Amino acid sequence: MTRLIALIAVAALAGCGLDTATSAVTAASLKKQELEQGKKTQDQAQQKINQAMEQMNQSAQNRENAAEK
Repeated sequence: MTRLIALIAVAALAGCGLDTATSAVTAASLKKQELEQGKKTQDQAQQKINQAMEQMNQSAQNRENAAEK
């Protein structure tokens, strides 16, 4: 009888460990997705900054060309 109780206790504890491991994997997966989305957002922001800088440079060049004429 004590073996049966011990076996049930071990099975219950193993189930808790599995649940904890599953939760950890899920949390890690969500964190990875958040990081990937953050990277995409950062890349998009950098592209917009680069485009704005290029437009400013072109505008300055156009003003210099107009001033020379």
